[in-house]
Amino acid sequence: MKSAVETLNPTRVRLTVEVPFEELKDSLDAAYKKINQQVTVKGFRKGKIPARVIDQRFGRGAVLEEAVNDALPKFYTEAVNEAELNVLGQPEVDITDLKDGETLNFTAEVDVRPTIEIPDYSGIEVEVDAVEVTDEDIAESVEQLRERFASTSPVERAAEDGDVVTIDLEAKVDGEVLEDGVASGVSYTIGSGELLDGIDDAVKGLEAGGETTFTSELKGGSAAGKEAEVTVKVTQVAARELPELDDEFAQLASEFDTLDELKADSVKRLENMKQYDQATQAQERVLEKLLELVEVPVPEKLLEDEINTRKHNLEHHQLGQMGLDLEKYLELQGKTAEEFDEETREAAVKGIKTQFVLDELVSKEKLNVNQEELTEHLMRRAASSGMSPDQFAQAVVEGGQVPLLVGEVARGKALALVVEAATVKDTNGEVVDLDDEDEEETEDSAEASAETPAEAAEGSAESPAQDKPEA
Repeated sequence: MKSAVETLNPTRVRLTVEVPFEELKDSLDAAYKKINQQVTVKGFRKGKIPARVIDQRFGRGAVLEEAVNDALPKFYTEAVNEAELNVLGQPEVDITDLKDGETLNFTAEVDVRPTIEIPDYSGIEVEVDAVEVTDEDIAESVEQLRERFASTSPVERAAEDGDVVTIDLEAKVDGEVLEDGVASGVSYTIGSGELLDGIDDAVKGLEAGGETTFTSELKGGSAAGKEAEVTVKVTQVAARELPELDDEFAQLASEFDTLDELKADSVKRLENMKQYDQATQAQERVLEKLLELVEVPVPEKLLEDEINTRKHNLEHHQLGQMGLDLEKYLELQGKTAEEFDEETREAAVKGIKTQFVLDELVSKEKLNVNQEELTEHLMRRAASSGMSPDQFAQAVVEGGQVPLLVGEVARGKALALVVEAATVKDTNGEVVDLDDEDEEETEDSAEASAETPAEAAEGSAESPAQDKPEA
């Protein structure tokens, strides 16, 4: 077999392959054997039909077609390996010459990873928010805890903001009561925004036994997105009572004996949260600076596939779970379809570029992933997926996704190198020291930025496989 490579553009090549006919022998034998098992010829036992009879009865062309389809993946892969190409996706194959007993010639156009030069990134400088815990932050944190320990008691008055009402609901569309539009004994906090649009205004001012009707667009159920006439009846009004902010509350709501100790702990927790946010912000901004330094051509077919997959995932997975369609989602977001398309394209381009650049860094820096790092990453992914580590690990192994997880960890380590080399200062001009404790956030940031189509759809998406070509 002989092969040659022609570069069509920085992300696409054409392979020209010439195969001597004798190298098709194994595939021809396999073709005759396969056809033998599929056909019946009078006078011959199944599987024992001579090749010459198959040629006479079914045509030599059918055999050649079967043999070529069987052989193409092998010869294509050999040509790719010989040229040391890092291919992306499935090739477009064209058989240019097939002469029985002489030769098989074909071309294969395929996208390839572009050659990327990683520049010196040690001069990257970024600014992030300073870690500052204000009195307002502490008060808000304590107030949120106080809200969690609020109690309720029935009152004989009209409902007000913040009250907890017990209500019965009935929704009609076009005058017909929906099968899933009736609910009784629903507990609702006025002002929480957790039910239907317009319900707050409807129930405020009603006492127990009061009833009213309002119009609202249903967020879920069989008539999601449709305007409904909703009848709401208040069966009870209860006032929320917050506990006093004192040492007794601290003992009730925490392991601390005094309110001062509780507030001191709130300060520590808020500082940790803000440090986490600061580290994430640093990683995102360092990554953006790195991408600005590197010229990364993006294969159009890969970009098109990623855009389509992102849209599919949003429409059929994320929005579907919320009972929304794309049109309603854009309306809620205040975006046009054109703006959504542009944002999706920009996110897809950034994801592909990030993956290419970090993968190149992994190769350049010869980064490896050990078992401990892979296990820790798997545990985090399992937690975020809602599965147990064992379940997640089994799904990963059965789906052949282990190499993809290894790629995720490696890219996280590559980004960590860049962050470590960068100068990060906060808005006060102080240098921020991002130590090893931030490595987890670094990996997560790299994964989020480099998410590719399969990742969004199936939970994985690293380097596209060398798909088998078909004639």
